Amino acid sequence: MSTINSPFPSVSGIDWTAELQRHGRWLRGVLLARSRDRQAVEELLQTVSIAVLQQQHGLRDTQRIAPWLYRIAVRIALLHRRRLGRQRRLQTLAADRCRVTEQDAATDPLDWLLAVERNQLIRRALATLPGKEAELLVLKYTEDWSYRELACHLGITEVAVESRLTRARSRLREKLSRSLVDEPCTPLGCR
Repeated sequence: MSTINSPFPSVSGIDWTAELQRHGRWLRGVLLARSRDRQAVEELLQTVSIAVLQQQHGLRDTQRIAPWLYRIAVRIALLHRRRLGRQRRLQTLAADRCRVTEQDAATDPLDWLLAVERNQLIRRALATLPGKEAELLVLKYTEDWSYRELACHLGITEVAVESRLTRARSRLREKLSRSLVDEPCTPLGCR
């Protein structure tokens, strides 16, 4: 029976409301990196919550909640991506490119243009990386986690985190340098 303070019934004796709130921020980062659909992150987090409740009997070690939540979030995000397909992702990217905020309009137009181009290049390069590498970069640089924190939340060793991050950074640099070389430049700038 659920109470007002804990709307999630627990088979394992774990307060899932508290656990999901505690892990919510980095789970959002995983969902964003894997689904690449910013608008669906909150809905996907709700789907993760439902999956947690339905599968809580499958949690064997209550000390390893973070890696268990990570695996559920990855599965939910990948199912979402498969469902939406390539068309949805391309539409979202196109909409993101066209978005201009009041803050952007208030800055120097050249600074704004350079920032938009830099963000587009990084997004395009991230989109071409394998999901695990993009996700690791997003978590490292949005959450500012140490290798130990990443390893703890992802259920892998610190050595694996270091190796994967090195490989992901290298691939991102390679993609960014290739995109700069591939774009033809004119006297007015690169296109």
